[in-house]
This record gives sequence, C-alpha cells and structure tokens, in this order.
Amino acid sequence: MKLLEYEAKDIFVEYGIPTSTGYVLEDVDNLKAILYKMGLPVVLKAQVLVGGRGKAGGIKFANTEEEAVQKAQEILNMKIKDLPVKKLLVSKPSQIEKELYVGFVVDRNKKKMTLLASTEGGVDIEQVAATAPDKIQRLDIDPVIGIQEFQCREVARRLGYTGKELRSLASIIYKLGRIMHDKDAELIEINPLAVTPEGFEALDAKLIIDDNSLYRQTEFKKDVKDTQEYTDIEKSAMEAGLAYVELDGDVGIIGCGAGLVMASLDVVNHYGGKPANFLDIGGGANAENMKKALEIITMKEGLKSIFINIFGGITRCDEIANGILEFKPSVPVYVRMMGTNEKEAREILNNAGYELYQSMQEAAKAAVEGA
Repeated sequence: MKLLEYEAKDIFVEYGIPTSTGYVLEDVDNLKAILYKMGLPVVLKAQVLVGGRGKAGGIKFANTEEEAVQKAQEILNMKIKDLPVKKLLVSKPSQIEKELYVGFVVDRNKKKMTLLASTEGGVDIEQVAATAPDKIQRLDIDPVIGIQEFQCREVARRLGYTGKELRSLASIIYKLGRIMHDKDAELIEINPLAVTPEGFEALDAKLIIDDNSLYRQTEFKKDVKDTQEYTDIEKSAMEAGLAYVELDGDVGIIGCGAGLVMASLDVVNHYGGKPANFLDIGGGANAENMKKALEIITMKEGLKSIFINIFGGITRCDEIANGILEFKPSVPVYVRMMGTNEKEAREILNNAGYELYQSMQEAAKAAVEGA
C-alpha cells in the first residue's frame, strides 16, 4: 500500500525526523484562512500516488493570496498520469543549500533491507545509479540484527559529513530504518533531504507498506474506495477477496495459484496475445468464487476472450465448471482443466457446449486466436 506524501510525513514527525509539514486541503474554501496562519510565500503540492508531479505541474509556488488560490484550484482540477488530484498539501518553502537522497528498500535477492544514500538528491535514484553509481552509498542490513546507529554514522561519514551534521544525518537515517522495520515497509525514501540553514529537512516522503502486513499494521487499513492506487476493477476484486491486476490486453485470464496464472500470461504472450489481467482465484475455490471472478474480469472494456487454466488439487474442477455455467460469459471461453473431479467437469462443460483443451498451450493459443 502506497501512502500519500502527507501521510508519510505524519509518520516522520512521529519518529522525530525534521519534516516540512503543512495543511492538507480537498478544496480552496479554507485556503485563505490557512494562508493567514502560515503567511506567504507557500508551496502547493498535489497529493497523488505517482511520481513526476513537478514536471506535470503538480507543484507550484505562490507569492500572493490570489496567486495561491488560482494555482491551488488549477492543481485540484488536474490529473497526473490519469490520477485525479483530490488533495493538496500547502506548506512553507525551504531555503535549500543542498539536496541529498536517503532511502531503504527490500532486496528480495539478498533477502535483506538495503540502505541507499547519495549526495545527488532531488532526482530519481535510478537515474543516479545509471549515470553516477559511485555517488550512491549502499549498505545491506542484517534482518535479524536490524539497523545499527554506528552503521548510520558510517554512511553519513561517507557522504562527507562530520561533527554535529554527521550526528544529525545519522539520526535521520536511523529513524528511517526504524520506520522501515516497525511499519513493515517495502520502501521508504526522502528525496530530497534538504540541507537548510537550520539543518536537515525532509521535503518529500515516500512510503510503501507491504500489503501482506496489513492484518497487523491496522493503522494503514483503508476502504479501498478511498485509495488512488488501484483501478475501479481492482478495487472491486479486492472487496471480493480476489487477487486481480488489470493489464492492457484483451485476453482475460483466470487460474488457481499465482505461479500458474503467471505461466498462463507467458503462454498467451508467446502466441502473440495480450493478457487483459492477472486473476488468481486461489486454492479451494468454489462455483461462487468462479462466478465472481468471471464477473470481475468481464468488467474490463474491450475483453475479447477468456482463458481459464485450472490445476485441481484442493480446487475441484466440477465446482469451477459450475461457476462458468452460472455466469454464462458473453465472450468466448477457452478452458484447460486437470486434477480433482476433472472427468465430472469435462462432462458438465461438454454438455453445455464448451470445449476443454488437453494442454495449457492449446487453450492459450485458441484464446489468442479467438480474441
């Protein structure tokens, strides 16, 4: 789950990280009152779950009340990468002397948390890695021991800091690492971490929480309708308890087990098709689950065919077949089933006019040709 900038900054404040905060607005009605409290000038920042806000015009500076109201309305009326701007952060601009980057990410290959820090802040860290990799300091963190303060001091030293500034920067790095651990985050970053006359200040904040941890990270649980991170179809799937990711193609895909679904996507691509989605109905799915899965994927406009790939272990093939019959899809369906009650499923679908394919490749190829 991605957090908006102001939400991540609230956590920064909780942990004692110096942060540029402000006021969050959903309209301009109270902006003048806020300007009276804050004073001018101000910086207005769109709150969306995508990058590139500055280039898209989602970050604006205002020196007068009239200019602030006008620019705030412009931002609230815009879309950034197809996401409507529903909230706006109003804060005071900072006097920036230098910009740094500090972040933590989960390295799944090493099975460790990796600390990244650079004196090249304010730009994408991927860009720095490509053009000037020597300017990035990396440190793998033992997941059992966790981040240690001496490690943070060493990274601050490598960035060229000494004395009071070293201790201050090391403290920020340590607190970021604690947030990463405490909140079950997949990624956390400050970009830029500004050097100002008053010290270090987090001007932006990015925080992604592992969805699998939400059962215990209850403070982050939201109604999916309130999030910008997912499409309308993905939100419907989440409410139904289905693992669904919307894609750009026209061949709908349903399978049981993430690995089998990924293989199904690969085979469809191999035969020249474009998957419309990823949908895993999970093990033990019944007819109602299958019916709901079909309902979800057929919500996508432009769907031309459906490829259903089931390997029945704890999932009964006859239940899947009954789910298909109950929904009666309006687009052609191509089914490959193997496993528990396969014979019964084949009889059910054959009697209803559906053809079952012997292999995943045959069914996928037919689905592509039928799209």
